[in-house]
Amino acid sequence: MRKSFFGLTLSAWLFALCLPANSQQSKKLPQIGFLTLRSAPSDQDEAFKQALRDLGWIEGQNFTIEWRGAAGKTEKLAELAADLVRRKVDVIVASATPSVQAAKNATNTIPIVMSSAADPVGVGLVASLARPGGNITGLSMQSPELAGKRMELLTEIIPKLVRVAFLAYGPDPAHQLFVKEAQEAAEALKMQIQLLVLRNPEEIEGAFSKMLRERADALVIQPLFVGGLGQGRRVVELATKNRLPTISDGTQFAEQGGLIYYGPSRIELARRTTALVDKILKGAKPAELPVEQPTKFDLVINLKTAKQIGLTIPPNVLARADRVIR
Repeated sequence: MRKSFFGLTLSAWLFALCLPANSQQSKKLPQIGFLTLRSAPSDQDEAFKQALRDLGWIEGQNFTIEWRGAAGKTEKLAELAADLVRRKVDVIVASATPSVQAAKNATNTIPIVMSSAADPVGVGLVASLARPGGNITGLSMQSPELAGKRMELLTEIIPKLVRVAFLAYGPDPAHQLFVKEAQEAAEALKMQIQLLVLRNPEEIEGAFSKMLRERADALVIQPLFVGGLGQGRRVVELATKNRLPTISDGTQFAEQGGLIYYGPSRIELARRTTALVDKILKGAKPAELPVEQPTKFDLVINLKTAKQIGLTIPPNVLARADRVIR
């Protein structure tokens, strides 16, 4: 009996010693939910993951990622955001304004980090940049505010520029801000502007027909067409075919054949997004983290495209470029 009692006691003692180790091994790793309109990760997303590694976050070891892409279908974002909430992720990284809006509608408790949003205050995502309040922080792209700079670049390249077409995406809550800024910039530069607000990508060909009828001299493209909707190459091919100069700040626009990319450095945005995620995973509250604005802007010029459409880029503009695609 004594031997039996001693054996049971020893077993219980060894089992108790194993409990802490087992509980540590089964401890749930932090989960990052990633919500985007894209169908596959972009260079910016890869830069985000690399920046996580630089901060000591190794996927599969001390965190996991739940990646959700809507493949250009804005109507899918609500369902994908709800799925991330059901999975109880620790933070949601939302790329582009429609994704942030979907995440905001899905939860007011899980922290949300905007990797890019056109004007988070203007569209009602946060109360202010300095004091966002609620569960959202991140980066403001300043995209609509750069409309004047893009128009000025076009006038430097095309001195006789008179009429500019502007391609906007209606389902994006920020599209009205893009339109407003473009109108004001055109008025200040004494240019005519042709506004083309599309409800879906299937209307792109029809929009180009309208541009040609109205004799547009150049085309400004809302970035969502290029990045989130995945229509960059399609738009560029139509523009090149019709010898129409283009400018946008959509992800990898110039690499896809667009004439000019001018906007915030996408790699810098990814790294700064990562820094905010790192702070939140370590206990910081989104309401206490100010929304950041870009500090580095890239000018990329595609000389191959310029040659295809018969356009000469002035030397003074080329000299200012951060990168020239030849």
